[in-house]
Amino acid sequence: MPQSIYLIATMDSKGREAEFAAQCIRSAGLPAVTVDVGTKDAPTVKPDIGRDRVLARHPTEKQIALPELDRGQAVTVIGEALVEFLRREFAADRVLGVLGLGGTGGTALIAPAMRALPIGVPKLLVSTVASGNTAPYVGCCDIALMPSVVDVAGLNCVSRQVLANAAHALAGMVAHKSPEGATQQALGMTMFGVTTPCVTQVRERLESQGFDCLVFHATGTGGQAMEKLVESGLLSGVLDITTTEVADEIVGGVFKAGPARFDVIFEKKIPYVMSLGALDMVNFGSRDAVPPQFRERKLHVHNAQVTLMRTTPEENRRCARWMAAKINRSTAPFLLLIPEKGVSMLDAPGKPFYDPEADRALFEELEAAVQTNSTRQIRRVAAHINEPEFAEALLGAFAEVSQIMK
Repeated sequence: MPQSIYLIATMDSKGREAEFAAQCIRSAGLPAVTVDVGTKDAPTVKPDIGRDRVLARHPTEKQIALPELDRGQAVTVIGEALVEFLRREFAADRVLGVLGLGGTGGTALIAPAMRALPIGVPKLLVSTVASGNTAPYVGCCDIALMPSVVDVAGLNCVSRQVLANAAHALAGMVAHKSPEGATQQALGMTMFGVTTPCVTQVRERLESQGFDCLVFHATGTGGQAMEKLVESGLLSGVLDITTTEVADEIVGGVFKAGPARFDVIFEKKIPYVMSLGALDMVNFGSRDAVPPQFRERKLHVHNAQVTLMRTTPEENRRCARWMAAKINRSTAPFLLLIPEKGVSMLDAPGKPFYDPEADRALFEELEAAVQTNSTRQIRRVAAHINEPEFAEALLGAFAEVSQIMK
């Protein structure tokens, strides 16, 4: 099959709508194929790719009879199959872009498969739930959501215009690709306001050496977005200076790392340097939104929407053990640098989160739990994270790891 735009819908209920959008794409001069992910009735319009072909890619590789499942189970099963189907079609260089049409069920079915594609592949989803909380559908991916306005249920004066706009928008993304980016290596870096001086020093030096530095705000989705770019092959190295998301994951803050944090970086075996930026804090919303069990803890109001809580020695040990379990699976050269004099702006003498005992618990637990060897190392640096000496140590560590991996 030649390269095409894949138009995905439950064509037992949205066949006419899918075919209409496909025809709009074809009228724009681009090839389009319709993909049926319906779960019950026969498609109302014959698709180019039937649901049986999608189901054949289910990870279990078993024959599945969708009509025998209830609707929720059927949607889950074909959604899992669609993820693998679309991955394989993309790997075979057959996917120019993806346009999805869905109500609540269809959106939940199609979005994970779109998220499985690399950043940069054109993706647009026309949905009845494309307003409000869209995080469960988009995640940290570059999916464009377009509200359907009316339900995706028939062709009328509104739905025709919305579907045509979506089709032409996706066709435009495919036909008019962005100019080739810079040829220099792209590096990922994580930052918080309280580690900005460090990250800025490192970024400016690396940029002066010709690197293209992408800085990610360590707010949970920031770290995950960086790792999506690693997975997509768009980053050739990472300086994970601000790993504060781990504290939120372990203690229960709002900027959680997610259970898969660090995994893809180790899997891809790219040059990687890690530090402990802002692991002295857990993030919550407004002061009133702090959970009751934490309201008597050491808190710092960062602004009206963000309240920070100082981590305890025991919480830091738990963070260290969680990180060590990930680090110990690494097989590529890796360096973790410990800033002995503090991990954030607030963790310094006279500042509200200065707590050498809590820091010591973090540092010592990491040193005890990480299984170091000739390529997996931890080093202490006698400096605060925002001091020039620590930035120099990070730059030296990254150069060292990069040289080993050449």
